[in-house]
Amino acid sequence: MTTPRDTLLLLDTASLYFRAFFGVPDSVRAPDGTPVNAVRGLLDMIARLVVDHRPARLVACWDDDWRPVFRVEAISSYKAHRVAREVPGTTGEEDVPPALAAQVPVIVEVLAALGIARVGVPGYEADDVIGTLVAREVALPAAERAAVGVVTGDRDLFQLVDDAAGVRILYPVKGVKDLAIIDQAALAEKYSVASGQAYADMAVLRGDPSDGLPGVVGIGEKTAAALIHRYGDLAGVLAARDSGDRGLTATQRQRLRDAAAYLEVAPMVVRVAPDAPIGVVSDALPHQPADPAALGALVARWGIASSVNRVLEALEAH
Repeated sequence: MTTPRDTLLLLDTASLYFRAFFGVPDSVRAPDGTPVNAVRGLLDMIARLVVDHRPARLVACWDDDWRPVFRVEAISSYKAHRVAREVPGTTGEEDVPPALAAQVPVIVEVLAALGIARVGVPGYEADDVIGTLVAREVALPAAERAAVGVVTGDRDLFQLVDDAAGVRILYPVKGVKDLAIIDQAALAEKYSVASGQAYADMAVLRGDPSDGLPGVVGIGEKTAAALIHRYGDLAGVLAARDSGDRGLTATQRQRLRDAAAYLEVAPMVVRVAPDAPIGVVSDALPHQPADPAALGALVARWGIASSVNRVLEALEAH
């Protein structure tokens, strides 16, 4: 059985700083009047997470590419509604409020000065970084493996839930003071699926308008979950479609046939990559800031002393 100090926390950082930006009043500003609500909100979240969960290791996982080419080439509508501006040679610029975009470089600098690991990979989303770090941890012998908590407001990552491997999702309900613990029992209760893998298969069938994934027309969440339960996984559903299994209605079978092209590529889009090219990650949670002078300058420039001090106190105590 693991102890609280055997925990690895993986932060879906963009999910959290977006939540902080919209959850903390924009009246929270630097001395020059620049909004720092996302910066302070994220730092306060990190401090709370360290105090409450006492991780030995923590990684701020990063979207080096918010809309990877390999997903867009598979399904062109993937996140297309979030493109603010077309940029030649890329999949477009994400629609981010200017007041938030201006704070992201500050977050990068503060994390570096604190010594908190931040990991992104060109061509991949933070989800893929998380998926890869989870896969690495799960591949370790059980005696060496940490319990993994993935902190995210994105349901896509529910696919990583694995009780046997000690992987669960910490899903913010209100800030990070109220986190829903998503394990296999929670997936079964809320979505009627038995595992993270089953959740991913259900998500392929259901689709996700927020990510531009159409799903199978006429097959919503409940029907998708029922089909996965009946046939075991997505491959089983498709085998039933192709064999004329009578457990499918004629309408369901036709809808699955009509969606054949989508179903051929959607699993690769929905499932997070377990093998993004990430080097060695120094993810031990620091007790002291990596660069006190730089951190002091950032505190003075941005007026974030109280939030930084909360993180420092949490790090010293952990």
